[in-house]
Amino acid sequence: MAGIASSLFMERPVTLADASDHSSGLGARTIRVARGETPAIEQSGTGGTITYSDPIAESSIAALVAMTYAGEGPVAADPASLSIIALADRLARTDIPVLINGPTGTGKEVLSNFIHRRSARAQKPFIAVNCAAIPETMLEAMLFGHEKGSFTGANAAGEGFFRAADGGTLLLDEIAEMPLSLQAKLLRALQEGEVVPIGATRPIKVDVRIIACANRDLPHEVQEGRFRADLYYRLNVFPIEMLALRERRADIAPLAFAMLLRHVAKGERMPWISDAALAALANYAWPGNVRELENVMRRALLLAQGHAEIGVEHIVFDMTARAVERPTEVAVPTEPAGAAKLSKIVQISEARAIMEALESVGGHRANAARALGISERTLRYRLASFREAGIAVGAGR
Repeated sequence: MAGIASSLFMERPVTLADASDHSSGLGARTIRVARGETPAIEQSGTGGTITYSDPIAESSIAALVAMTYAGEGPVAADPASLSIIALADRLARTDIPVLINGPTGTGKEVLSNFIHRRSARAQKPFIAVNCAAIPETMLEAMLFGHEKGSFTGANAAGEGFFRAADGGTLLLDEIAEMPLSLQAKLLRALQEGEVVPIGATRPIKVDVRIIACANRDLPHEVQEGRFRADLYYRLNVFPIEMLALRERRADIAPLAFAMLLRHVAKGERMPWISDAALAALANYAWPGNVRELENVMRRALLLAQGHAEIGVEHIVFDMTARAVERPTEVAVPTEPAGAAKLSKIVQISEARAIMEALESVGGHRANAARALGISERTLRYRLASFREAGIAVGAGR
């Protein structure tokens, strides 16, 4: 256990001590361990106590890994994940752009924050921007700033995210959703280290480290003309690929304990996770990745109130993914009509309409978006949200 704790990438060292050792000088972050009949985990300040019944059980190791990280960085035990964290730790010491690819909910923002905190910019701002969540008409002003009166409603000047992150790190999440016109301006900002706010005539120097995240295949987007090749190669200096949770199963148990540590109510005893429950978690496909795991563990905490251990009966997975290959194959929830959630019904109806439109135009997304009266960007965002909700939809082209 001591070997595991010392091999992780921590900002502050962790000291492991026997639970009976109350000597001074053990360090600010001390995890005390003890062997007992009933396993338990208890947080105390930046450390805590772990009682284990079997020192080599998966639950014992997972609890230690989760307690060791305790908000210090990405929680990982799988060799593939640890190698990514090691690479990110090395990249943090440089100022080169980082491109993180991977499915939604795999922890791209967590890794980005880790790179920032391990860099020389750690004391400066870390600002995360979701390019898909900001309307196209506002995105330029939000990123690069604007002068007072530069457009209708601009009653005051705005500095924009680039200037707000000056000296620090700017995370551009879902960068594939950025319009081509803004991609050109972003490229100039990266090359010249300066931004020109809307309505301004002079550039303003900025010192910002860029981390970009994408959940779509950017080389394919470049080939299809939806993403600038020059911007892609500017960002793709050192790409990192985040794997889906089902491809790094050794991370599931530590992440499950970490979710409990994060969400257990203050003053309440945190339940242990039984081996049977961990086996159930390990055998699930996790279409929603880490985000879905967090939902499942928050649900388990609620169901296991008053119990010392989370069992299989407390593990309730999200709705199983349903295939939506053609409109006629859209499955309807199996619950009785009165029990089905309205939001899920709306999503399925929306998915059916979109798949009908895609099928009518041979899968061409731009034509389907035109037929639906929405932008192609909105269509892509809708398709991604369906997949995240567990509704498997075709990507189109």
